[in-house]
Amino acid sequence: MAPMVWKASFKGVFFMTSCTLIILKLTFFFITSIPSTSKLMIHDHDDHHFDMKAPVDQSGETFNPRISTHRQYEDFARILHEEQPTTTDVGGLQPGNGSNCGGSSQQVTDPPSQRGSGHRPMVNTSQAVVHEGGQPSAGSSPPTKKGKALNDIQQTEVYHDKDIFLENYKQMNKSLKIYVYPHQKTDPFANVLLPDIQSSPGGNYASESYFKIALSVSHFITQDPSEADLFFLPFSIASMRHDKRIGTGGIKNFVKDYISTISHKYPFWNRTGGADHFYVACHSIGRTAMDKAPEVRINAIQAVCSSSYFLQGYTAHKDASIPQIWPRPGTPPIRHPSKREMLAFYAGAMNSRVREYLVKTWTNDTEIGVHQNRLKTPYSDSLLGSKFCIHAKGFEVNTARIGDAIYYGCVPVVLADHYDLPFSDILDWSRFSVVVSTEDIPFLKRILMEIVDSDEYLKLQKNVLKVQNHFQWHRKPVDFDTFYMVMYELWVRRSTIRIHLFNE
Repeated sequence: MAPMVWKASFKGVFFMTSCTLIILKLTFFFITSIPSTSKLMIHDHDDHHFDMKAPVDQSGETFNPRISTHRQYEDFARILHEEQPTTTDVGGLQPGNGSNCGGSSQQVTDPPSQRGSGHRPMVNTSQAVVHEGGQPSAGSSPPTKKGKALNDIQQTEVYHDKDIFLENYKQMNKSLKIYVYPHQKTDPFANVLLPDIQSSPGGNYASESYFKIALSVSHFITQDPSEADLFFLPFSIASMRHDKRIGTGGIKNFVKDYISTISHKYPFWNRTGGADHFYVACHSIGRTAMDKAPEVRINAIQAVCSSSYFLQGYTAHKDASIPQIWPRPGTPPIRHPSKREMLAFYAGAMNSRVREYLVKTWTNDTEIGVHQNRLKTPYSDSLLGSKFCIHAKGFEVNTARIGDAIYYGCVPVVLADHYDLPFSDILDWSRFSVVVSTEDIPFLKRILMEIVDSDEYLKLQKNVLKVQNHFQWHRKPVDFDTFYMVMYELWVRRSTIRIHLFNE
């Protein structure tokens, strides 16, 4: 009798234990299946994971699929059309005195056009996490007038921190001093070392010449090296390249000899190992011009157009990226967004795999115009007639196409991996451009269409107008133009001094 009771008790305990485990498993499954409102994982089309935190105390309009983007487009077009110039603007800065942060935004005169509603709306995940059916997830707060106004300001701001930038800019204007190593007009290489004040620089590499001319007439120059924050190495890579006595093959030796000369003649280089020195170069040859003077590449500040942090020779944050700009005199033309009928435009030589891939992928598309030869129509017509203008890397990550796009009010699309974009520690490029991985060229149209079908394109295009003055050179510097932006980049790097002694 006792063995049977023991077996029955064992079966009962086993049954109760099994039921308990099943209940615990179900409970655990139920709990873990509830979507977290504090953290969500989403997949991009290239299978990369993005850690997207759900918004906390953020407000803004959540997406409703029943609301057409047609009305949103008309509202923003109306704002662009009716906006009057003001003395203070949330986003862009206009020329004035050194401490002036005000200015007026350009007025668009073309009337808004009607737009069809047959496009796909894009969910703005920065406003709220939206699930299928257009319902926001738990944890997203409803929009308020105050919150929406704050979000609108943030969306139209083109700077990482405008207040800090303006305060630093003011201090820079007051205190920054540059000592330029002196040379005479009778110097045999005066054409390489002195600014050509009588010329009007042009072409792809004009930024070098414009900087030297603007610096020579600026208030930053000091004749007293003891009060200098930085020392300018005035050689021009572009000028050496065209000088038959030097040429492309002699640039490295020229730089080496120049550094040797100033280090023996003056004490300034040796006391810091060149860390408070800088030079400016826009031609791609500048990236290898320091090969025989490695102390320049390692220690000095390189203000260059070829600013790829993937390749050897450029160090982000120590060096400064400057824009490659093809100078265009006069006020930039204005074309209303509704008049820009082409989705995207590119034209250029096939000197990189990125460009070849771009043209091969989209050569027969009717909305993305890509050209591998010279256009039969004016280049400016295509820039003015397109919503997006594509910058695809060539031999280097930089070209003048970003400057061209901004001048003509076209939103730049950057197809150049590892490009340290100009003024990126001042400007928030996500506010006025679209940076796309070169691997995503097949998805380019979908990416751009989603931007157009939301209100994001109009915000981007409006912000392009706000940064135009930062991408323009002048023979006599104008507040917040390219020269002043480069000077600001140098100013924030002036205290990065690394002592390094070299054998003489």
